Amino acid sequence: MSATSDKPGSSLAGLALAALGVVYGDIGTSPLYAFKEAFHGSHALPVNEVTVLSALSAFFWAMMLIISLKYVWIVLKYDNEGEGGVLALTALAHRTASHARRLAALVIGAGVFAAALFYGDAIITPAISVLSAMEGLSVAAPEFERLIVPITIGVLVSLFLIQKHGTSKVGRLFGPVTLVWFATLAALGLQSIVETPRVLAAIDPTYAASFAVDHPHSAFLLLSAVFLALTGGEALYADMGHFGRKAVRLAWYGLVCPALLINYFGQGALVLRNPQAAENPFYLLAPDWFALPLVGLATAATVIASQATITGAYSMTLQASRLGYLPRVRILHTSDSERGQIYIPTVNWLMLVSVILLVLEFRSSSALAAAYGIAVSGTMIITTLLAGFVTLATPSRFRLPVLAGLAAFALLEVGFFASNLTKIAAGGWFPMLLGAFIFIALTTWKDGSGLVAEQRRKIDVPMDGFVAAPQPDVPKVAGTAVYLTSDTSVVPSALFHNLKHYKVMHAQTVFLHVINEEIPYVADEDRLRLTRLAPDMYQLDVHFGFREEPDIPLALTGIDRFGLTLDAMLTTYFVARSVIVDGPGALHGWRCALYSWMTRQAEGAATYFRLPANQVVELGTQVML
Repeated sequence: MSATSDKPGSSLAGLALAALGVVYGDIGTSPLYAFKEAFHGSHALPVNEVTVLSALSAFFWAMMLIISLKYVWIVLKYDNEGEGGVLALTALAHRTASHARRLAALVIGAGVFAAALFYGDAIITPAISVLSAMEGLSVAAPEFERLIVPITIGVLVSLFLIQKHGTSKVGRLFGPVTLVWFATLAALGLQSIVETPRVLAAIDPTYAASFAVDHPHSAFLLLSAVFLALTGGEALYADMGHFGRKAVRLAWYGLVCPALLINYFGQGALVLRNPQAAENPFYLLAPDWFALPLVGLATAATVIASQATITGAYSMTLQASRLGYLPRVRILHTSDSERGQIYIPTVNWLMLVSVILLVLEFRSSSALAAAYGIAVSGTMIITTLLAGFVTLATPSRFRLPVLAGLAAFALLEVGFFASNLTKIAAGGWFPMLLGAFIFIALTTWKDGSGLVAEQRRKIDVPMDGFVAAPQPDVPKVAGTAVYLTSDTSVVPSALFHNLKHYKVMHAQTVFLHVINEEIPYVADEDRLRLTRLAPDMYQLDVHFGFREEPDIPLALTGIDRFGLTLDAMLTTYFVARSVIVDGPGALHGWRCALYSWMTRQAEGAATYFRLPANQVVELGTQVML
């Protein structure tokens, strides 16, 4: 855990306002569908005072324990150089377990599986959020009910189409719009509570506890609905690095948590007065004149929630690529001033197609709620276990209390996960299947890349021998050759083939090795490390953090201080590309085919590292797995 993750030089109130849209967009739209699901569907509770108060009690204490205590107070302390999220936590846990290879492999496997499950959540969130907002039309204007699905698809298509233009201008509105949203949630809920104040009795935890004792089966099924109110917890942790933990906490305790709870209790009060309102308690809270404006505001809020999730998917893909679990992907930067604003076309279009198919298949937020929850609850459990592992390995006087708290959270989350498993047949299979496929893809790329490196080590020439026995009969040509290499212990295959076919070397040779660190950012003074191997022959290590954009020409602008001069007009970059051939290797045939396909989809090294196009020579080699 780092000492701090707070952003200097920024107004805390301003950061908290900005955090409303990005950090709390997901959990902030849960009132649209979460409470309704307790009294809707195949496992619906009967609507009476006992069940309504028991459900509200469960909602209240689940939010207090899992979000307010676990995430906002405890888990935010587990940052990796200021960055949060399950991959950042995995990197932190991996460093802690680096002394034990098997334990480290288990930690990495758990973290990668949680990251894979995240994509399931990232696809379902836009679908269920926008669809639940559009369902307000059935209350505000019943004649438009048949247009709910087409309008939802139209909103989603528009949202994904604008991604390539960047969201900086629209993003400035996210905080204020979400502020209005939370204020509206609180106002609607408060008005209803005033009419039926006895609903506040649900704050007493004995309502939920007694219901669990008297009706264990119904209470178990209720957990899957309660969990829908917690689904933004992981996003809260993942986006911590953008704003700092103080701003995230201020926004939660100062506005988000009270507004959400007031609205949930307001919905409960409405259902106590009118059991028929359980069909759509959120929209029925509003007076008739406010129904259509509320649909518009809810649509804006759900678009913001979806935008935060889409951005999270981009960031997760970028981090996975940096850590070696995905090939290089094409990344476009949508802002000249904000480095974090990126657009990944492949991820964008795959998500759009998946989201549209979900809407067309499920057609209602209630049906989609059956698919929601499994992926997020699985990710929450893994986050708790990884946090517990880091706590166990880190000396602290609060270690035992924190471990006890994390153990209690884990038990609760196992209950949520088990309850959500009852929804597999109704749609829960989708995020599990998607998560399993992505996990296979991530691990296949990691394993395949390791095997390729191993095979190349067998056929490549050791660097030590090459440096110790230079070839004086090889002619030298003017200029500098920069060979990109992923393994500094062997001669790059590009140089090997250059000598084999052209039988020349450049006057100056640099072996450039990019190192992706398990920290978000690398300081400029730590960016480069130059080692002289022989006269006019160097090894250059270039370090990038997993949140940074690799730009080799930009990084090399500071090379002069090491005594090495690179004339841009006389420098040629040599890049090797591997062609995968199936063979009797350690990778099964179908995984070899998958790895080969992923290799072909990968962005070329020249583009990925922003090498000047007219100074790159690419040589291909075959590798048998």
